[in-house]
Amino acid sequence: MTDVLELAAGLARRGEPFVLASVLWRRRPTSGKQGAKAVIRPDGSVHGWLGGACAEPTVVRESLLALGDGRPRLLLIGPTGEKGAREREGVSVVPMTCASEGALEVYLEPVLPSPSIVVIGRSPAVDTLASLAAALGWRATIVDDGGNAESHPEGASVVTSLDLAAVGVGGSTAVVVATQGHYDERALAAALETPAGYVGLVASKRRGSEVLRLLREEGVAEDALARVEVPAGLDLGQIQHEEIAVAILARLVGLRADGRLGRSLGAVSLPEEATDPVCQMLVDVASARYRAGYGGRMFFFCSAGCERRFAADPEQFAGAPS
Repeated sequence: MTDVLELAAGLARRGEPFVLASVLWRRRPTSGKQGAKAVIRPDGSVHGWLGGACAEPTVVRESLLALGDGRPRLLLIGPTGEKGAREREGVSVVPMTCASEGALEVYLEPVLPSPSIVVIGRSPAVDTLASLAAALGWRATIVDDGGNAESHPEGASVVTSLDLAAVGVGGSTAVVVATQGHYDERALAAALETPAGYVGLVASKRRGSEVLRLLREEGVAEDALARVEVPAGLDLGQIQHEEIAVAILARLVGLRADGRLGRSLGAVSLPEEATDPVCQMLVDVASARYRAGYGGRMFFFCSAGCERRFAADPEQFAGAPS
């Protein structure tokens, strides 16, 4: 379990999403142990041990859904008769139709990257925005191609390169260009090459239109330019630099509350699954060890026992969904 927790801590530090799954209760016979933990990553890989072949595909599928909507889940995985015995509000009951009489309760906790902000430029608005974001627990990075860390507030990291991929810009990142006319076009072009969830330009509408026109002439696509919000943040007219920072952060907090800046991963890719025609359990197609062809179709099984039952009388099961 220590290795699983160390992996989880490392992923969290690097801002990589995952689900921490924990067995809260079990009833024998089951290979899952109370207190057992596993990490499930967005690619469906499992690190750790929760249970056998019957439970794992369900845990993986529900974990990916949890990453997609950002909500934790409490699963009860057990025989059909388990429904009602331990069923209660807030518990998702997943019938286990294989031969096992065991049951598990598994808590799935999605751990998503903290929102982050990258502010490009050097001005009081840049420093105020980074400080306020850091105070909210956001990861704040200032890109200042001519400054040094000592000239900026504590709580924000400072880099001097426009290589935004190096600072880990992702879907939960807001990039704010506040270069004040010095290299707006170059900074904005770099921001638009990233998957940032928000891209804003601190400029008047007139200046912003000119920047977008120049980028358009340089071949930047219209759908990319449409991502830019100008002026960045709430448009409050002529206000002070520090107030501009507050207006931008208020806008970003609103986007996050609406789920558009990092509260979930959104749509996720679920692994291809098939239904075991013998026991009706879901089986991960890619990793299925037991499979058989019959009548021009491929069937997948959760265990050797189901495969043997199918082989003994395929007509009995061939009509089941696969």
